[in-house]
Amino acid sequence: MAAFGRTQLLKLAQMSSMSLNGAGSATRTMGAGQLGLGDSQKRFKSKTSRLAKILPKAKYGGRHTVTMLPGGGIGPELMGYVREVFRYAGVPVDFEEVNINPNTEGNEDLEYAITSIRRNGVALKGNIETKSLSPNVMSRNVALRNELDLFVNVIHCLSYAGVPSRQKDIDVYLIRQNTEGEYAMLEHESVYGVVECLKIVTRENSERLARYAFDFAKKHGRKKVTTIHKANIMKTSDGLFLEISRQIAKEYPDIQHNDMIIDNCCMQLVSNPHQFDVMLMTNLYGSIVSNVICGLMGGAGLLSGRNYGTEYAIFEPGTRNTGTSIAGKNIANPISMMNAAADLLHHLRLENHSVWLREAIDQTINVDKIHTPDLGGQATSMDVVKNIVNYLQAKTKVENW
Repeated sequence: MAAFGRTQLLKLAQMSSMSLNGAGSATRTMGAGQLGLGDSQKRFKSKTSRLAKILPKAKYGGRHTVTMLPGGGIGPELMGYVREVFRYAGVPVDFEEVNINPNTEGNEDLEYAITSIRRNGVALKGNIETKSLSPNVMSRNVALRNELDLFVNVIHCLSYAGVPSRQKDIDVYLIRQNTEGEYAMLEHESVYGVVECLKIVTRENSERLARYAFDFAKKHGRKKVTTIHKANIMKTSDGLFLEISRQIAKEYPDIQHNDMIIDNCCMQLVSNPHQFDVMLMTNLYGSIVSNVICGLMGGAGLLSGRNYGTEYAIFEPGTRNTGTSIAGKNIANPISMMNAAADLLHHLRLENHSVWLREAIDQTINVDKIHTPDLGGQATSMDVVKNIVNYLQAKTKVENW
């Protein structure tokens, strides 16, 4: 093969390397040997591939483009609040809004949303309703996570001192499998009146999730990982998940590892949540545990959820509730979506904006105590947003963004 020039090598490197998001995973690259490159050319290609890992998605005019999926229920109004906050704070982010019709059984809207996220690399979403009861129509939320291989969901359950709650000073991370388990949505009626549901647990996904959890604990200075399971009954599926967690734990001797059955876990969360540090679990158990902890902390309107894969990331409210019954009443708590927006800004490496938005949330909830009805207060959604905006406007004047 003829020698490659620098320009040709750059083009080859760009074509054969795939850069990833801020979750920090390794890139998939075509082997240099497949391209027939010499030793010096292999080293050059290897260098460009390493650079691809640390480069963020392309920006246009110095601004990031983010896919926005408003979803159903209170989602559209919460997204409107995020737009207002970003505008007043001067955040260099433009949104590409994609609406998915919950009433249709077609996938055109969903396919466009997936294409948009692949183009932009990141999305902010509300919960997307799937109103069809047909077994042939997959949940839009599940389809997004599966198609983009968003294999892990992370929720930081951190108490707000100013919110009345059943438990105080909770500080727990939930690491949840995001694409298989009961949420694989493989059901069939084997004979009339007998329905079988397949629970999928694979060694590959269990291993990369467990490794993510232990790496996460090590990076964030956490001391313990607890694997949540039902291996006493589901001996093969949950048994595999637990076995792999124990194997990966041996590679991290500085991090304590224990395990707990899901039903006992729920009781322990209510009675003594402070015993937990990082919790590792399959998909369905993650849904249960996240809602239990939200109930202990004050409600579903506070926490955000981060969905990561090797290439893409989606940020959303932590409990994935649509809030349809309170839509349009100006009483929905916008804090969970604001926290998701702060997670998004951190992911885009807009650290000042992320930190100051979190400060504005803290000031509003803990100091000024502007609480919506779900937190026992009388404030409207707009009252909360205005307070956040006022704090950010004061910051912009002082710091001269």
